[in-house]
Amino acid sequence: MPARRVIVTRPAREAQRWVDALRAAGLDAVALPLIVIGALPQAAPAMALGHHDALMFVSAAAVEHFFATHADDVDPATTPRCWATGPGTTRALLEVGVPAAAIDAPAEDTAQFDSEALWICVQAQVHPGARVLIVRGGDAAGHATGRDWLARQVEAAGGMVETLVAYRRLPPSFGADDVRIAMEGVQGEATWLFSSSEAIANLCHALPGATWHAARAVATHARIAQAAEAAGFGLVRTSAPTVAALVASIEFAG
Repeated sequence: MPARRVIVTRPAREAQRWVDALRAAGLDAVALPLIVIGALPQAAPAMALGHHDALMFVSAAAVEHFFATHADDVDPATTPRCWATGPGTTRALLEVGVPAAAIDAPAEDTAQFDSEALWICVQAQVHPGARVLIVRGGDAAGHATGRDWLARQVEAAGGMVETLVAYRRLPPSFGADDVRIAMEGVQGEATWLFSSSEAIANLCHALPGATWHAARAVATHARIAQAAEAAGFGLVRTSAPTVAALVASIEFAG
């Protein structure tokens, strides 16, 4: 029996990790990044990082772009707490030299890697006057995008939040090979793997004439699954973002 085909839609660098892991598990994984990570149109403003009690990174890309431009502003000996929503972001922090003891993140066996899970880990650190810098991506113009749920929690606890846009999240440009892969997913010949609602929106924009009733998808969060269902995907499953859980969900969806 041929290996199950799965289309990994994360940004290119992260997609390759997932493709490798899923192929090792016996699936026919292929990358089709639906979010392109790009540099800002102009340099990010300098930040007085020493005044922050914690730096919250929304993704591995946030870590990489932040430290590429602010590495000299962070002293490893006095690194503030670094908050990460999941293992990919944690790995990126370790790779740039942040000590493991300075990182706060949900446990790797957490059911969902999101702001809600992170807040459970870090809420005790937030007191009136605490300063938190959220490092995130922006749109094509460099304006901050994404959920502000955690920022609201910090502010409700008396903390102060600043946001630093470190990179841009852009829609993809499909070539002929990309369209061929995408059409396999449209026709239900492959299962889509989504870890972002934005990726679903970008896909629908890239293929405006497509109908999705035959398409199958596995989403790594209930909110993402809802976005796929709203787009018209015929079969949508929600899975924890671990290799074992994803393989089981992809095979079930198939």
